[in-house]
Amino acid sequence: MATFPVINLEKLNGAERSTTMDKINDACENWGFFQVLNHGIPHDFLDTVERLTKEHYKKCMEQRFKELVASKALEGLQAEVTDMDWESTFYIRHLPQSNVAEIPDLTDEYRNVMKEFAVKLENLAEELLDLFCENLGLEKGYLKMAFNGSKGPTFGTKVSNYPPCPTPDKIKGLRAHTDAGGIILLFQDPIVGGLQILKNGEWVDVPPMRHSFVINLGDQLEVISNGRYRSVEHRVMTQTQGSRMSIASFYNPGSDAIIYPAPALVENEAEEKKEWYPKFVFEDYMKLYAGMKFQAKEPRFEAMKATATA
Repeated sequence: MATFPVINLEKLNGAERSTTMDKINDACENWGFFQVLNHGIPHDFLDTVERLTKEHYKKCMEQRFKELVASKALEGLQAEVTDMDWESTFYIRHLPQSNVAEIPDLTDEYRNVMKEFAVKLENLAEELLDLFCENLGLEKGYLKMAFNGSKGPTFGTKVSNYPPCPTPDKIKGLRAHTDAGGIILLFQDPIVGGLQILKNGEWVDVPPMRHSFVINLGDQLEVISNGRYRSVEHRVMTQTQGSRMSIASFYNPGSDAIIYPAPALVENEAEEKKEWYPKFVFEDYMKLYAGMKFQAKEPRFEAMKATATA
């Protein structure tokens, strides 16, 4: 089986730029996921993010999760649970307007670090989008502009912990799904694994790697690239040992952004391929996704197409 793609972004600055761009393109076309190293975000800063996130979970969220498990009778599961996930989460919104000041229980240090983290991740997301533009033959900045609604993109972070689970065969950490949005940047636990992606009908482990980011493409990039790039199903498996940290940042279109295949990528396609992906307002897609997240993406595209036609 092919090895999960790991890309050293430092090599974009030298003689290996062309080879590195090819690796990024191959990952976007054939995996929908890749891992990046030497991304410009200092390792000591990431160590601080990891430390504060794990401290916050232990202090503020671990007991709540145990109470939830008890209230839902999830401790001694006999049958598979398919309508909920074994995860403890909170969300931070960064753009168009931050809510980090309103999130309860965060220390001042953690709050400030997450503000800085958001700025660094926003920059990395936009750098990656421009690399995608280059590979797709789109003008620089096209994808960022495509994401801009009247207030710019939406950007937020889901901070998750996946605690040890006594019945990992009965419940997932997170059920299989594709991501609805644009580009997702995941800072994950460097030791405890669990993330898997679907590749050619088989589930492939995404290896934990310290100081790296796992990048994946959402449904909107599949639409804008007219299917050149793909959003891919992924899931989180529970583990009996170790608590897995997951900090996923979602750089998405603005709520009123109009999403459609880039004309430059459609004009040379066969007639049937030209009509495959719909045109829609991102917020409308998200409303549909809310009820269909854990289903295949194709019916979502078809539903949006039917709405547009109507």
